[in-house]
Amino acid sequence: MKRTIAVIRGDGIGPEIVNQALLVLDKTAALYGHEFSYIDADMGGSAIDKWGDPLPQSELDKCLSSDSVLLGAVGGPKWNHVSGPMRPEKGLLRLRAGMGVYSNNRPARIWPQLASASPLKQEIVDKGIDFIIVRELIGGIYFGRHETVCADGEQTAIDELRYAESEIRRIGRIGFETAQKRGKRLCSVEKSNVLDSSRLWKKVMHELAVEYPDVELSDMLVDNCAMQIVKDPSQFDVIVTENMFGDILSDEASMITGSIGMIPSSSLGEGTRGLYEPIHGSAPDIAGQDVANPIGTILAAAMMLRFSFDMAKEADAIENAVSSVLDAGYRTGDIMAPNCTKVGCTEMGRLILEHLQ
Repeated sequence: MKRTIAVIRGDGIGPEIVNQALLVLDKTAALYGHEFSYIDADMGGSAIDKWGDPLPQSELDKCLSSDSVLLGAVGGPKWNHVSGPMRPEKGLLRLRAGMGVYSNNRPARIWPQLASASPLKQEIVDKGIDFIIVRELIGGIYFGRHETVCADGEQTAIDELRYAESEIRRIGRIGFETAQKRGKRLCSVEKSNVLDSSRLWKKVMHELAVEYPDVELSDMLVDNCAMQIVKDPSQFDVIVTENMFGDILSDEASMITGSIGMIPSSSLGEGTRGLYEPIHGSAPDIAGQDVANPIGTILAAAMMLRFSFDMAKEADAIENAVSSVLDAGYRTGDIMAPNCTKVGCTEMGRLILEHLQ
């Protein structure tokens, strides 16, 4: 099978971790008889430096012409002086909107080998952590009107939160369909005791529930959900929520698993083309030192094979290789533990290649 992948190496540690993921993809293609070709695209700080724009149309067009997109990380203090519309992170928002990816799916899973790295009490970890957060990605307050005006003699900031029924319904369907493939439990998270947008969210979710009788739907206020994720994460199977709530809760969920460097995410819309990336940032403080953890990016590549290319056994092979390397006691610095062997980014990639079969 032939597939074209747009590759955004990005900023900071992005190029290092993406290079390791591409090596894993190349070996997977060789083992299973596929052919992957890559198109380099610029986005973020590197695009600002090169083009004066965090996502020029030419680079977006490369992504739209591909079968899927693999992203490293963007941003860093080097570009803190850049004005709002031209900041590196704006390139990512424009990429998501341009690709029409409205669903971000982020797993919160604890690897057994890393259970001791979780900040939660052992009795909580022992109950298991394995859920996924489905986050609406191109609506809500991040995409509303943003302005600062002078009112009554002082500066007043305005950020608009807006959701249409159709936007809620389409992400709701992703939530229900994801739950159908897992434990058939869906928790809809909102703030309906305060926000009109959340009351509409809750109404639409319950209308959709009629179409999915095999899925148990529950409602939870976002502040309670933030508490429950650390109190008893085993209660969750699939969480579906709006953009800003999902942004915050998914970061919280990532930390209880032990390392942000281990977690991939996928962003999908209509069709099979998706955007795949690790959830961590560009970590400019360790860029170029060969110490970054490439596993989140490698697992993001595995997610791409599974969800966009329908290559489940290939994705399984990559995930099994990662697990085997962890079983053998190899760790990058962020997940280092007693009696383990510390390795760098390149060596971790090589070890995963060695165990890939």
